[in-house]
Amino acid sequence: MDKTYQPQAIETSWYQHWEQNNYFAPQGSGKPYTIMIPPPNVTGSLHMGHGFNNAIMDALIRFRRMQNRNTLWQVGTDHAGIATQMVVERQLAANGVTRHDLGREAFLDKIWEWKAQSGGTITNQIRRLGSSVDWSRERFTMDDGLSTAVKEAFVRLYQDGLIYRGKRLVNWDPKFHTAISDLEVENHDEKGFLWNLRYPLADGAKTADGKDYLVVATTRPETMLGDSAIAVHPEDERYQNLIGKEVLLPLVNRRIPVIADDYCDPEFGTGCVKITPAHDFNDYEVGKRHSLPLINVLDKNAAILAQGQVFHVDGSVNEQLDAPIPAEYAGLDRFVARKQIVEAFDQLGLLEKVEDHALKVPRGDRSGDVIEPWLTDQWYVSTKPLAEPAIAAVEDGRIEFVPKQYENMYFSWMRDIQDWCISRQLWWGHRIPAWYDEAGNVYVGRDEAEVRSNHNLTADITLRQDEDVLDTWFSSGLWTFSTLGWPEQTDFLKTFHPTDVLVTGFDIIFFWVARMIMLTMHLVKNPDGTPQIPFKTVYVHGLVRDGLGQKMSKSKGNVLDPLDIVDGIDLETLVQKRTSGMMQPQKAAKIEKQTRAEFPDGIASYGTDALRFTFCSLASTGRDVKFDMGRVEGYRNFCNKIWNAARYVIMQCEAQDCGLTGTVELSVADRWIISQLQRTEAEVTRQLDQFRFDLASQALYEFVWNQYCDWYLELSKPVLWDENAPLERTRGTRRTLVKVLESILRLAHPFMPFITEEIWQRIAPLAGVEGATIMLQAFPQAQEEKLDAPAEASIEWLKGVMLGVRNIRAEMNIGPGKPLPLFLANATESDLQYLEENRTTLVKLAKLDSITLLTVDQEKPMSATALVGDMQVLVPMAGLIDTKAELARLDKEIQRLQGELKRVAGKLANQGFVAKAPADVIEKEQAKQAEFEQALEQLAQQHARISSL
Repeated sequence: MDKTYQPQAIETSWYQHWEQNNYFAPQGSGKPYTIMIPPPNVTGSLHMGHGFNNAIMDALIRFRRMQNRNTLWQVGTDHAGIATQMVVERQLAANGVTRHDLGREAFLDKIWEWKAQSGGTITNQIRRLGSSVDWSRERFTMDDGLSTAVKEAFVRLYQDGLIYRGKRLVNWDPKFHTAISDLEVENHDEKGFLWNLRYPLADGAKTADGKDYLVVATTRPETMLGDSAIAVHPEDERYQNLIGKEVLLPLVNRRIPVIADDYCDPEFGTGCVKITPAHDFNDYEVGKRHSLPLINVLDKNAAILAQGQVFHVDGSVNEQLDAPIPAEYAGLDRFVARKQIVEAFDQLGLLEKVEDHALKVPRGDRSGDVIEPWLTDQWYVSTKPLAEPAIAAVEDGRIEFVPKQYENMYFSWMRDIQDWCISRQLWWGHRIPAWYDEAGNVYVGRDEAEVRSNHNLTADITLRQDEDVLDTWFSSGLWTFSTLGWPEQTDFLKTFHPTDVLVTGFDIIFFWVARMIMLTMHLVKNPDGTPQIPFKTVYVHGLVRDGLGQKMSKSKGNVLDPLDIVDGIDLETLVQKRTSGMMQPQKAAKIEKQTRAEFPDGIASYGTDALRFTFCSLASTGRDVKFDMGRVEGYRNFCNKIWNAARYVIMQCEAQDCGLTGTVELSVADRWIISQLQRTEAEVTRQLDQFRFDLASQALYEFVWNQYCDWYLELSKPVLWDENAPLERTRGTRRTLVKVLESILRLAHPFMPFITEEIWQRIAPLAGVEGATIMLQAFPQAQEEKLDAPAEASIEWLKGVMLGVRNIRAEMNIGPGKPLPLFLANATESDLQYLEENRTTLVKLAKLDSITLLTVDQEKPMSATALVGDMQVLVPMAGLIDTKAELARLDKEIQRLQGELKRVAGKLANQGFVAKAPADVIEKEQAKQAEFEQALEQLAQQHARISSL
């Protein structure tokens, strides 16, 4: 083995070896075990959430594979409708071409070309993270098989009366001219205005205080052109006499009613609310309750319509208003119209006041444009009938959420579910399998031939296929079974469905998890005809946040690319990466400064294993992950520790008799480490079974670092380096060294696949283990008969004595190589037994020149003391230290620390500093203060002890 651990030298080559040998394919003889990868967008690249998610899934898959389960980790990517179309449209725009110039078919050809060239980026990144997915079964949501499944699902749901076409409000992106889902809308905190507008009462009506108008407040004055009513609370005494009366809508001169509805808050503003059902989701619900007209005043570009028109996506006009939109606003951009409408109110004396107002502005996550609630004809899934069995599946335990608290989030969404808009006005995606004749009749089928056959439509009847495509969440909602060959009843579908675990973030429980449950249970049946669930367990993890607990985002400049941590990145490249594309120079400068301060030397190369182990160590039950680079460095050191331990074992055991045959004698230390291994194996398995990756990795880390490396390797040296040691004992120690290390490697493989494979290839032959790869070896199982409580107690005693001696050396500033006399007082029979078992080891490792047992009546020398239970460990100080020099050294150190403590205390006592400094800076100063106080207390105790000698 190389002297130093270099992850870049081993990781890529091992992954290629695994993939080329098809080790990731299902091959175990045990019960099937399936995980479906949440399909990443084909346009995307890995972020920390992907890294976290993949580390957890791969740990589970490798764990179950080593348990001989017939494992399938299904891989694939999502076509990402709007994101992909946007990428290709931008490329065309750079050459002065639009998709409309090319036409639909030629534009789709361009997208497929782009996918062939660039679509593999994220799959290569998944490989770099060591994810052992079955690449031979890689799927894409637009490939032929999945496209067939999507059409089949749509047709079946339509035939079952669960898909319909209707006119409702949607989130409309005026830039991309498409409906988008709630998940694609980002609410931004922005500064705006609240305009208070007067609406004159009709027919001489007056308010209780004698006014002939009502005042409404709005953040979107331009929508008043489509107002259908003014609403007040039914119990608001100020307006009781006006309910049922009318106001004259300014500028338009249309009469609209005053209605009573609980939606109004009497305490907010004047208590009067303008109701615009075609341009506000809440108003839409009010409009339905009161049968108000839906008056759409915007076109697909979010510009004001031509006079009198109610606009639809296809451009048709289905209603002429009695009081048309004034001509001066027709065709104006919504924000230009807003300004002119406010000016018109002001000129008419109808602008009551304008207030500054903080509001949340909905923007498209791709376009950045302000999203409009817009009334259009769209395709919908009727979700309430689908939700009922999906709720029952979680209630009766067929599907379990881990942590269980997320069931409540699921139930709250599902019990108040709204119909799902599944159509998108894009070209890239699964085109809706519906056709229209010239009369506007709609026909749904798997293809046009089927439509004509089913409805007896002759060739002379012209049919036009719906231009829209399906929401990508529709195709991904079929993911667990469409990837396995449905609607065909394939062997893979029968074997690997339902899947076992879905690993996902809480933010898509509704958008993806719930929809998968609903669609699967309706479309896929068990052999007995009952609904089949998509998965048995939903493991929900938190979001990955930065070291300060802030959400990672490009706008904040705190995003980390997992591959930059794996392979390293220099400072200048990192700065350029974080600031590229930023339009605001001031913001870019701020992020550059922040990056240079956080990573003055760039990011070192830590390797995949260190990053994966970090993710697992942070994967507690559903809480957000506060990512700390210090942890990655710590686990890189853990990899080094394992590497160096392996080098020691190989040097001691290679070309030596490792006791694989014949008799061996196990020392107390051998029996102890074997016993501790059994406990660790049981604990790691138990915690992985319960999805506690943090506790499983902690148990592994504690055993490897603290027990095996720090203690057992040291305890092996007195045996291996003793030329007079019996052969059976050295054979026993060598066998224990290699056997325990080989078990450690198998135990650690799900967390750290690369380093474990590299070392295992060298250790396995020494341990007498055959096999081509560690990933197909058995996961260690604890053997109760190897638990050895007496050996554990004996070594714990030895560790206590050695730590006591080490602490005395450190406190008294005695060099580690100086031989010490040791006295033991108040020793019990057990202490004497442990001393007898470990005397040789204790003398050699603690560097002792003698061990003396003191009887009860013997006088104790002036000594530094440590306790092991009730037994006193005494090291006489006479002749070991220069008391005067040591006291002088301690006085100097005490004086230095007192100065540091005074400086920190002064800072924290400064009210100006405390008021202005960031919270994390204050916390650091407080931590320093506590550290100095503790150190001073320890030095004072040491000073007193030496003074008494």
